Amino acid sequence: MSAEFAKYLKEKRASVREEQKALLDVAIEAKRDLTAEEQTSYDKMDADIVSYGESVRKLEESLAEDRSIADAFAKIADQPGAGPDARKAERSEQLRSFLKGNGQREFDIPVEVRADQTTSNAAGTIPSGFYGQLWEYMIENSSVLQLNPQILRTQTGETIKLPRATAHSTAGAVTEGVAISASDPTLSSVNSTVTKEGYLTQFTKELLDDTGVDLEGYLARSAGTALGNAVGAAAVTAAIAAASAGKTAGNGIGAVTSFGTQSTEGEGFDFLIDLFYSVIAPYRNSKSCGWLMSDLGASQVRKLKSADGVYAWVPSVIVGQPDLVLGKPVVTDTNVADPAASAKSILFGDWSSLVVRIAGGFRFERSDDFAFDADMTTFRALTRHGTVSVDANALKSFVHAAS
Repeated sequence: MSAEFAKYLKEKRASVREEQKALLDVAIEAKRDLTAEEQTSYDKMDADIVSYGESVRKLEESLAEDRSIADAFAKIADQPGAGPDARKAERSEQLRSFLKGNGQREFDIPVEVRADQTTSNAAGTIPSGFYGQLWEYMIENSSVLQLNPQILRTQTGETIKLPRATAHSTAGAVTEGVAISASDPTLSSVNSTVTKEGYLTQFTKELLDDTGVDLEGYLARSAGTALGNAVGAAAVTAAIAAASAGKTAGNGIGAVTSFGTQSTEGEGFDFLIDLFYSVIAPYRNSKSCGWLMSDLGASQVRKLKSADGVYAWVPSVIVGQPDLVLGKPVVTDTNVADPAASAKSILFGDWSSLVVRIAGGFRFERSDDFAFDADMTTFRALTRHGTVSVDANALKSFVHAAS
């Protein structure tokens, strides 16, 4: 029944989006802006689309959590060595034992990977077990990680140098019998450093004693959210610093806090096209190519339409799949600047040019003494991370007019 209701909500979301398109079509056909009444209707439909999408997401999360809890009980019932998942079940039991207090202070979370699947990230590996859960939740809470940057895992956190391309080799015409001219790429290096992020939470003894609580899933969600937000914010900061201007709006054309007027040549949709083609084809064709913008910026881009009535923004009707702008995935992040004077409000390009470094993996520790007077157990999660760009040409930005 829940799955059927989710399908119903998806259909409603698609239907409202079509109504939005029809409303804008009328205004475009009449070569005018939306009236106050039409704008109110448009904004309400926009809110309905977001609401339907959020309802579907929560419903499917609830279904997934039910399955996770059922799996946890199934693991408890498993006997050691029974079946191909015995090792994973044993690992989960070890974690549960640690959470309930077995004398261990630290619980090492190894980086377990399966090489038989190759679509998760640039390294061609997919994490499994509890570490995989944590990474999954980090991705859900970090927009940049959804765009498939390179993930670099190191055992230690000392500064290391990564090669960085600033210009590529070129080929030229060759005359018979004449030596070929050398054309070397311009390479430099960038220092990869890491900072430490920490997360702390506490459980009452009563909660830890309740074996019906999915402690593993709860820790994965809460720690993944907190650490994902921190890793994501640092990655966006690095991307903004690395992105050169692909398109800059001219002064005095009304593009200081917006993207200009979509019906005017050289503004609106045209800005997106210019930014799109400021990134050369090898980067545009990458599987890691996509758009990143703030929520306010996205709300303005969603309304942009070409002169022949084609919307730049194509919403996904499948929960979990990104919306598209000019055929490329788009995600939003609160760490990207809103449209404002001289602001970089849109980033576009090949996100595999970013290297997100995780040093030493993730570490969980517990203390039964920290909150002894409250009869609570304290858990903390720690990670060391840093993000750098290794290609000066891969990411471009849209820069608003200064005035």
